[in-house]
Parts: sequence; C-alpha cells; structure tokens
Amino acid sequence: MNFDYSEIQFLIAQSIKDFAEKNIRPYIMEWDEAQIFPKQLFKKLGEMGFMGVLVPAELGGSGLGYHEYITIIEEISKVDPSIGLSVAAHNSLCTNHILTFGNEEQKKKWIPKLATGEHIGAWGLTEHNTGSDAGGMNTTAIRDGDFWVINGAKNFITHAISGDIAVVIVRTGEKGDSKGMTAFVFEKGTPGFTSGKKENKLGMRASETAELIFDNCRIPDANRLGEVGQGFVQAMKILDGGRISIGALSLGIAKGAYEAALKYSQERHQFGQPISDFQAISFKLADMATEIEASELLLHKAAFLKEQHRPVTTLGAMAKMYSSEVCVKVANDAVQIHGGYGYTKDYPVEKFYRDSKLCTIGEGTTEIQKLVISRNLLK
Repeated sequence: MNFDYSEIQFLIAQSIKDFAEKNIRPYIMEWDEAQIFPKQLFKKLGEMGFMGVLVPAELGGSGLGYHEYITIIEEISKVDPSIGLSVAAHNSLCTNHILTFGNEEQKKKWIPKLATGEHIGAWGLTEHNTGSDAGGMNTTAIRDGDFWVINGAKNFITHAISGDIAVVIVRTGEKGDSKGMTAFVFEKGTPGFTSGKKENKLGMRASETAELIFDNCRIPDANRLGEVGQGFVQAMKILDGGRISIGALSLGIAKGAYEAALKYSQERHQFGQPISDFQAISFKLADMATEIEASELLLHKAAFLKEQHRPVTTLGAMAKMYSSEVCVKVANDAVQIHGGYGYTKDYPVEKFYRDSKLCTIGEGTTEIQKLVISRNLLK
C-alpha cells in the first residue's frame, strides 16, 4: 500500500489548483446567482486534458486512471462544486459510456471531440415519474427499418441545453424488464431532439440541469450502443464509476468547507481568544477532518478496485454514500462555525452548504446506495 500522491498526481493537483484560482474563483458567485453555465470554461479545461481524463491518448484523451480522476474532481470542487459536477458528468457518464460500450467506429466518431472539450456531453436515464425506478421509464424507441423513432422526455439532465452529444437510455421492450432498455447516442440538431425546462436549483447553479425532449426523433441504428436490451445493464455499470465521481465531488466540497472553517476559526476572536481554542469548535474540526480522511480512503480504495477491473459495485456505493453524507455534515458544521457570517454570501461556506445536498441525491440517493450495499452483502 502506498498512500502518497504519485508525482503525476501532485502535478495534476497543482495545475488544477492554479487553473481554478485564475479561471473559476473570480466568477463563482456571478455564475451561481445568474445560473450561468460557462461553456467556454470547459473548452479551456479540455485544452488541459481534464475533459477526457480516462480516455486513451489515441482518442484525444489524457489516458489517466481513477486516482488522478478523483484528484481532478476534488480540486475543482474545492473551489466551485458546480464546475466539478459538470466535469464529472461529462467524463464519467457520457464520455465513459461511449468509451466502454461503443464500437471502434463510434468511439472514433464521438470520443475525440468530447475528450478535448470541443463537445460537451450529457447522459439521460431519469424521467419525471421514474427517478430511482429507472425500469419504469416511458421514453420509447420503436424500430423502423435501419432507424429508430424515439418519443418521450428525460429530466434532471446535466447539460441538456448546452450539450452537443447525449447518451440516452430508452425503452425498447416491456416496462419493468431490465432487458427491455437500450442506449443510443443523440447529436444536437437532430430533428425531434430538443431541450426543455431548465431547473431553478437550490445549489450547483452553474451546472446546467434541464429536460431532454424526443418528439418522433429518428436516429440511425448506427447510433445504438451495444446490443438491443442491454441499456439498463450498461447504465448500472456506468453508475459504478459515476459513484466514484460523486464521491470525489463530495470530498472536494467537504475539504473546501473544512478549510474555510479552519481558517475562519483561527481568525475570529471571541472573549479574547480565537474561537478555535474553544473545545466546542475544536472538536467539530476534529470530527470534520477525521470523516474527510475516511471518505478519501474509501474513494481511493474504490478507484483501486476499478483500475484492477475487480467488482466495485459495493465499495463504490459505500464510498458515494459515506462521502456524500459527510460533505453535507461538514458543510453544515462549517456554517455553524462561521455563525451569522456563515449564513451570508460573503463567505464561501454558504455556497458549499447549498451545493452539498445534491451529492446525497444525484446518481443514486443515499437510500439507493444502502439498497445496493445491503443486497450485495446478503448475496
């Protein structure tokens, strides 16, 4: 076991820190309050190789592993979790789905532009009435010769408006049948493929979330990823890696909130001493630091299993569940340490607090993670 950063991880962490300080931090509240999705920022991130972290170099990516990926998402999220969320969704969901299940022709067609940030990726599974019950989806694809006709809608989709490429899982069989769903790639501008309502969210407001709408949308069978009926199985495998992504996002939020609270507690004086000298505050900091450390270890163990091509479903769910709950708790305690100032937008913990809650919901709620873990334990 080696718990030190490799040289490349250290260099990546430093480069993303420098990038975030220059290109993200000055605009955080502007983007948040106006709900601006800064698409040009992702072009810059693509130029640095952060939009194709797991993509092989021959397809235009960085060819890095999951440990480096965690480092990138964490460091971005320590500054602005909204941007961390968008980078995570682009990499681990859309791009990774095509990379994992696409054929060579499909990979060469779509991956290079996604990996360089020229194209932004979206991924669609959730619908208005399904949520965690993905098998009950109503969006359908009916075959018509060499084409498929798709009707329905997906919601809570990251980059639904600004995305250039979307991987979407739709129903090609009976409702509730895990072998009755298939994944397809949709390109922006395809007739019948549009975006709908943009969500007005509590947090993660610079990360765009909206509907995808399909109205007699015709796409060629060449856009199908894998076999007919394998979409749900594919989605569950993609979400195994997605849980590591959301865990890394959670870790970044927790670290950002903790570091802000630690700094403030040493600067803020009451009764003639820094508030960090009071046991009520110092014990909070001790709990926060310990839980962050545990989150980080869980995540990197999940990354290790992923890179070894070993089963990661249980540990990925554990890492996501624990890290997301910790980030909410740490953000809450960080606001408490700041007192009244923590409730204002003059300090960063207010935004960490709002952003943190999504982590216990997105890509599988805490309750779904417990379901996944318990079922695997009882097998």
